[in-house]
Amino acid sequence: MTLLKRNGNLLNQLPVLFDDFINRDTFNWGLSNFSNSNTTIPAVNIKETNESYQVEVAAPGMLKNDFKVELEGNLLTISSEKRGDNEEVEGEKYTRREFSYQAFQRSFTLPKEVVDVDKIQAKYKEGMLQLLIPKKEEAKQKAPRLIQIS
Repeated sequence: MTLLKRNGNLLNQLPVLFDDFINRDTFNWGLSNFSNSNTTIPAVNIKETNESYQVEVAAPGMLKNDFKVELEGNLLTISSEKRGDNEEVEGEKYTRREFSYQAFQRSFTLPKEVVDVDKIQAKYKEGMLQLLIPKKEEAKQKAPRLIQIS
């Protein structure tokens, strides 16, 4: 919950405090990009085409080596762990130095009968992790065929 500074009489502020509570907590329904530990979870787009599923994970500032993409059965898990560089340098004096640590994990169940799990590809470019999950040939929708009438 966010602490807000309010000026004036508390009775005059009750409607505003109630509005803040309703708008922020009641209608949120877990759609924010924060985990239970208040760490950010990258936003994900999943696009389906006739040929494949395309997954995009927005994760700027990370390196491709920070990610782990794992498939166990039909559960695809994308995770990352990144620690800030806190290397001590001789002659430096810290008044305040805050540690940096980021971690997340997202899991998706793939439809076994549709996805060709042996051909999944992943690449990281310009802050975006992209996965290409091809469909099996038999799962691809066939184009309409015109049948000749004799």
